[in-house]
Amino acid sequence: MVLKRNVPVEASWDQRRGPRETTWEQIQGAMTNLSFGIEETKLPRSEKEFYRRLRKEAIYAQNDQLRVYPNQALAAHVLGYLTADGPEGEIGKDGIERTLNEKLAGVSGWRVTEVDRQRHEVVTRREQDVEPRDGLNVVLTIDSVIQNIVESELADAKAKHSPISISGIVVRPRTGEILALATLPNFDPNSRNAPLDALRNRVIADLAEPGSTFKIVVVAGALNDGTVRLTDSFDCEHGHFFYANHTLHDHESYGVLSVQEIITKSSNIGAAKIGIKLGANRLYDYIRAFGFGEPTGVPLPGEVSGSLYLKKPGEWKKVTLAQIPMGHGICVTRLQMTMAMCAIANNGVLMRPVLVDRLEDRDHNVLAKYAPQRVRQVISEPTAKLMVKALKTVVTPEGTAAKAALEHYTVAGKTGTARKVENGNYVQKYFTSFIGFFPADNPELCISITLDEPKGGYYGGQVAAPIFKQIAERAAKYLSIPPEDAEAPSNPDGIVAPLEGRPLKTAAHLRTDSTP
Repeated sequence: MVLKRNVPVEASWDQRRGPRETTWEQIQGAMTNLSFGIEETKLPRSEKEFYRRLRKEAIYAQNDQLRVYPNQALAAHVLGYLTADGPEGEIGKDGIERTLNEKLAGVSGWRVTEVDRQRHEVVTRREQDVEPRDGLNVVLTIDSVIQNIVESELADAKAKHSPISISGIVVRPRTGEILALATLPNFDPNSRNAPLDALRNRVIADLAEPGSTFKIVVVAGALNDGTVRLTDSFDCEHGHFFYANHTLHDHESYGVLSVQEIITKSSNIGAAKIGIKLGANRLYDYIRAFGFGEPTGVPLPGEVSGSLYLKKPGEWKKVTLAQIPMGHGICVTRLQMTMAMCAIANNGVLMRPVLVDRLEDRDHNVLAKYAPQRVRQVISEPTAKLMVKALKTVVTPEGTAAKAALEHYTVAGKTGTARKVENGNYVQKYFTSFIGFFPADNPELCISITLDEPKGGYYGGQVAAPIFKQIAERAAKYLSIPPEDAEAPSNPDGIVAPLEGRPLKTAAHLRTDSTP
């Protein structure tokens, strides 16, 4: 997807694009000598003045442009929009329009010179002649076909479940490239009358408890430290665990479960006991290592940092150590949670989300190319593989997200169902999510789905997982990701295949291409 602006310049002084100045002078000369077929010398003074002004002002050049978004609301929260608040005219108000406003805006041209009594330039007295420069084109990692797939599936799910909001993110785990980022309700950037609620990019600006998707952090940390093994067992107390003067609950009455089964079944009590065994300090270290408590660095305005219970482990309540592994007592953004899952898919390496692929001039010369950015190795590669093994079981008939399973690809993922907090108390309202990646052992895409207060069901495997499946199937078909039972292309250098080097669809292409 390409975002670009042309520089507004005075038509009579734009020499880069051909004989526009000469043409303007010819027009002025023709108007000056224009005859209306009447004897003007015999006319009253007021009528003479009318014809004089008609020759001088009937045709004029005006600095005026209209910013158009041809795909209406597509990727609106990524692109942003313009506002006329700036001293030089319209400036970027949100999204990439705001973040890269200086790159997009360009520079108007001007000339300092002298003119004679007839307003003709005295070329020999010209002092300055600065040509106008268009703003740079910003080429995004957003694939407009995948973006359209995500937005259409989110719209169908919104109509079915009537959530307050629904969001979807598609990321390439190994590079951090964002291929789609959408949240509904959205807005049409061609219109400036959208409600404020629709303008907010909830993917990076809204905080919520993540629920069970956060169990990947505590289990990965405990496996990485050797505190537990996938085969170790924990008594899940048949759904009720009294700890630190609080009773922790499970959504089912589980007895003894292995660490892998705790992931499969999404046991709250099992995760809490793993967190207690890991310890507060190490849990805190892994929370920070996975990127929580700080912005992801995505180049969009309005990103918040999230919270780590607002305190360090020394100030935690005793029960906090059991609550955080369940995804309670900590607030995160939807993008933070997605990038944490991508780290597991990427052999334990956390990547910075990439949204801008390159900057080009008007002739498509690349002036800046943005490479993937590795943040840190969060867990070891062997630990990441153990996590993938456990996360694969989530989409089996024994797991919480059987509805996310794909026919031709193995999926690894995690469901999340978190009760909302109002006035300091948990209420019967839910954030529902599923984050998964495929093919599980050689991931091409990671897809995150989140719903705020869905109707007609609220478990992540019940509501979010089917949306993941629809998007994954359509995206895999469009990107021609080989089925796992097919022979994979040779890749001796470890280059990501088959997507590496694939040209991204632009917004203009979307208008004519058929969408899967």
